[in-house]
Amino acid sequence: MHYPEVINSALDFIEQNLKTTITAEELAQMANYSTYHYYRLFSSVVGSSIANYILKRRLDHALAEIADGRKAIEVVLEYGFDTYAGFYKAFVKMYGCSPRKYLSIYNEHIPKRPEVANMYTERELRNILDNWDIEKGLPIHDIYINGGSKVSRNVWMVGSDYILKSDSREKIVKNLKISRALHNQGFDSSLPVLTKTGSEYLEGKELFVLTHGLKGNPLPKSDRFGENRVKFGEQYGRSIAKLHKALKAVQSDILPDEVDLHKNIADWALPSLRRQNIQWSMGLAESFFSNFIKEFGELYDILPKQLIHRDPNPSNILFDDGKVSGFIDFDLSEINIRLWDVCYCATGILSECSDKSAESYEKWLDLLGGILNGYDLEGKLTSEEKQAVYYVICSIQMICIAYFESHDAYKELAKTNRQMLQFIVHNEEKIKNLL
Repeated sequence: MHYPEVINSALDFIEQNLKTTITAEELAQMANYSTYHYYRLFSSVVGSSIANYILKRRLDHALAEIADGRKAIEVVLEYGFDTYAGFYKAFVKMYGCSPRKYLSIYNEHIPKRPEVANMYTERELRNILDNWDIEKGLPIHDIYINGGSKVSRNVWMVGSDYILKSDSREKIVKNLKISRALHNQGFDSSLPVLTKTGSEYLEGKELFVLTHGLKGNPLPKSDRFGENRVKFGEQYGRSIAKLHKALKAVQSDILPDEVDLHKNIADWALPSLRRQNIQWSMGLAESFFSNFIKEFGELYDILPKQLIHRDPNPSNILFDDGKVSGFIDFDLSEINIRLWDVCYCATGILSECSDKSAESYEKWLDLLGGILNGYDLEGKLTSEEKQAVYYVICSIQMICIAYFESHDAYKELAKTNRQMLQFIVHNEEKIKNLL
């Protein structure tokens, strides 16, 4: 039985038995795993502990039945809460507000069961690797960024020289086109290792591609926030500007999607933030919401747009001997404002302020200034781009907050990004004055 099947069976069982006692031991026995192993498997696939997942599903279903008009005390007792006060306390801890306030914000609550992504066992990966003429038995490792988070669900380091990746046909083919184009422009990029049959990738439910690893590693957080943070910020900015020159040269060959960032903010991200502002008591003034779309809209149409990286967070930018040596993970490339990449790099660094201290956040402002100045030296920001930096940074945070809050596995990231946005809004004038 594959991991997704094991966990999907468990999620189905949990869904059907929320009004009874469910134990981790019972779930592990059903899957024929030890309880210890099952705990680790469940959290790695679902992104939550077993107990926390079951609690959330009970809260979700109970709220849905209450919203449908059933008597609250009867519902919460059926779902295993000793008192309504116990349900209320657990709900506020999970959602940041009372059940009544939540329903007043969102009007309804649909307890949709999460989907489980495909995963592969080590044995399956070794069978896949048999399709390439490489040394047998090389160690296979997940790839983690400095903060300890896995880079992606389906990316693995094979030995010390190879990277194996699986994804949809569209994403793999697009990634290969970009890698070849960047290589032709003199960039260090992930060219494919041909299979034994001479193909660039392996066909299957998902496509697999094996590439040589790139030189270098992501810059350690201690360097990013150290004494040379402005210098390293300029390195990030200059490298993104050079990357943009290469991407613009191959743009017509990639057929990317065009994204209207302003419309996405107006129609989706900002309304979600407005609800979360109430739900989680973020303290953002109503004037922030009423002014944002208008002020950003006055700049948006004249901001330069082109093919962008889309995800230049610090784990996707490699350094070798103190300089940027390459970029990875181009799967989400699109035509967007070029300022997106500059600001996304900066917000990705801000998200790794693990201590969330005022000192770390203040150091980030120095880094942001370095990134913007580095890009300006190499790619020349327009006056409109300089005015739009604050709005683009806020837009990225809104999108992250809206997306993370809508996925159970990312609730903690949503909280982190809400804190980041509060700091950014509080420091609006400092950010606007960096250039």
